Amino acid sequence: MWQRFTLFDLRVIGHYLGTLSLFFGLLMLVPFATAVCYQEWQPAARYFFSAGLVMAIGAALRFLRVESGRLNRRQALAITGTAWLVLAFFASIPLYQSGHFLTYSDALFEAVSGLTTTGASVLTDMDHLSNADNMFRFIMHFLGGLGLIVVALTVGLLGRQSSASLYNSEARSEHVVPNVVQTARFILRITLTVVAAATVLIGIALLVIGMEPARAWIQAFWLSVSGFVTGGFAPMAQSVLYYHCAPLEFILMVLMIMGSISFVLHSELWRGRIMPFFHDIETRTMFLWIGAMTVVFTASLAATQLASDLPTLLRRGLFMVVSSFTTTGFQVITSNQLSTVLSSGAFLSLALLMSVGGATDSTAGGIKFMRLGVIFKSVVSTVKEALAPESARVVVSYNHLGRRVLAPSTVKTAMTVFILYVVIYVMGTLVGIAHGYEANEAIFESVAMTSNGGIVAGLVTPGMPVSLELFYMLQMWAGRLEFVTLLALLVEVIASVVPRNRLGMRS
Repeated sequence: MWQRFTLFDLRVIGHYLGTLSLFFGLLMLVPFATAVCYQEWQPAARYFFSAGLVMAIGAALRFLRVESGRLNRRQALAITGTAWLVLAFFASIPLYQSGHFLTYSDALFEAVSGLTTTGASVLTDMDHLSNADNMFRFIMHFLGGLGLIVVALTVGLLGRQSSASLYNSEARSEHVVPNVVQTARFILRITLTVVAAATVLIGIALLVIGMEPARAWIQAFWLSVSGFVTGGFAPMAQSVLYYHCAPLEFILMVLMIMGSISFVLHSELWRGRIMPFFHDIETRTMFLWIGAMTVVFTASLAATQLASDLPTLLRRGLFMVVSSFTTTGFQVITSNQLSTVLSSGAFLSLALLMSVGGATDSTAGGIKFMRLGVIFKSVVSTVKEALAPESARVVVSYNHLGRRVLAPSTVKTAMTVFILYVVIYVMGTLVGIAHGYEANEAIFESVAMTSNGGIVAGLVTPGMPVSLELFYMLQMWAGRLEFVTLLALLVEVIASVVPRNRLGMRS
């Protein structure tokens, strides 16, 4: 039953938001240090001020509740859902002061896009953005890609009693090990290892093409972070197209694919268990889905001017397919080429790839391969039941870290989230059409925002209509939390505000 938030609930929520705010304020000292190193004094002042302000607010909120205790499900959902919004507002403060945004709503959009790892940007003159501001953008990606709660758990900020409730409220359903804190630390360890290795490889690639060392290494780090957490921000306005470097594109494709694989399956590979990975329903669904969509996309792309020869077709087409299904958002073709040069079939193929996304418990967005596989298994089960004798008991199983029997509750959950994604895709499309845009572009942009895909076709621009911008921010927020946390939070807020006799039920 729905219940009102009590004063005690609000104190608990405020206390944990204060802890996360303090941590976020400390992270702002990283771009401050970057600014000092590169002698960017104006950005240094901005981040020093913003860090102090955010930490002061966090410290004040911490006084709302001092004693520790176990969180209930309602409190955990409220803390997680609210934290993503609160930290986005904090992040918009130094971004807006940079002078690279036409309006404050653009700066807030950039913050939401960064934290949700959508990667769509509304910056003006990105190529001349300070190193400090760029560092902050990729810190947001790192924090949002792994999850605010996961990162906070790794450094012991939230306490062991509340760890399980908060971990599950952030759209994460599986543990690498039974202990939630150890799972969070394992996720961070994998990420740091992969990012470090990728930074070396990408740095070498950038040095080979003639980039100066200081710039090459810092951009290598940024691209490594953005690639593995499937974020999509790039330090240059032309995204990956700016570099014109085939080895770099190959490394980024490997990174994006690794980021779109479940961390639970990463743990299997880490322990040398290869076969469970290839037998898993998510892996098999991924191979089938990506194989089919690559054929469709390549066939559609072959008729366009963009792919005038086979090497160009393979290089650009494959990169865009990988960037789309991992919901990263890196581009090797411009946004204008997406909507004007690509055929409508290739254009919508990318939207379909983004809509499904990667694996559950990965850094990718979208509906996820697990749900797609479960829905397919449900169809198989329905067909078997229709063909089987009435006395027969039909059992359908699948592999996911062992043999599992397909349960009605699993199918129900998968179908619910699938339908919610489709509904929001449609709603975002209608909002785009209502603002005067073409249907194809409105579909593409709506899918990109909700799936946290980040590849944009031209609707997301600096100074875009505020109403459309706000709806896209809502889509990014909802998609990152996979709706359950968001809807639960909204229901709890409504239950706390609307009189009980209007709700028609009692607690």
